[in-house]
Amino acid sequence: MGEVTDSGLPRVVAIAWGTHAQPQSGPRRGMSHETIVAKAIEIADEHGLAAVTMQRLAEALGFTTMSLYRYVANKDELLMLMLGAESLVPEPAVPSAAPSGGPDEDWRVALRAWTDSLRTMYAAHPWLLDVTRGPTSVLMPASVLLVDQGLHAISGLGLSDHENLSLILVVSSYVSAFAALERDLAGQDDLAFGPEAMQELGSVITPERLPYAAPLFLSGGYVGGPVDDDLPGVESEYDFGLDLLIEGLAARRHRAPKGTTASKHG
Repeated sequence: MGEVTDSGLPRVVAIAWGTHAQPQSGPRRGMSHETIVAKAIEIADEHGLAAVTMQRLAEALGFTTMSLYRYVANKDELLMLMLGAESLVPEPAVPSAAPSGGPDEDWRVALRAWTDSLRTMYAAHPWLLDVTRGPTSVLMPASVLLVDQGLHAISGLGLSDHENLSLILVVSSYVSAFAALERDLAGQDDLAFGPEAMQELGSVITPERLPYAAPLFLSGGYVGGPVDDDLPGVESEYDFGLDLLIEGLAARRHRAPKGTTASKHG
């Protein structure tokens, strides 16, 4: 957890929320937790997370590394402050009024809008996917703000607190997993095997050995078949998975036994 304040709150959380006093010693102008984090995010956005070092950050700010350590205890604390910066979170995209589809459609549209906001954040700051999360990260301003937006989106479902948080975790984990996949696939060439390569793999990927996967592979539907621009890509697969989550939630909600919270709300 790192250092803690006198109240027992993790120091990094107190810094992020502004309840921890800025150092009294060191540079008197141009240095603050806010400026340090903003510059670190700028470096990460442009060059990736590996480029964010204490030395490089200090040089970019025009101060010594020792001066930087008066504000940020170590690299881990810096990364957590970056992860927790509210500036990373896009403006809420949750509709302010119910769409024409009525109350049952309202939460679906709002939930999709929230997931779009999450994808926008990861697309703009892909390094976020490389920062380790844990008990401290959920207390950081950006995390709490994202949860608040998500709770707003599903507020019409009438779920319990536990169900609300579980749903937020499931959906946000789904979005981040696809964001990581999209980042990893970016810039990579599609595989386009010729007949000889397909025949070679087909000699070992056989229906006898892999009765369910082999037919899919041999039909060209797995990987290695001719490239077809009309075939669904990652975007359609993302939408398909999100549809499953939303429709599964809707089905669960409508079959809830009478007297439960879900049934009372539609």
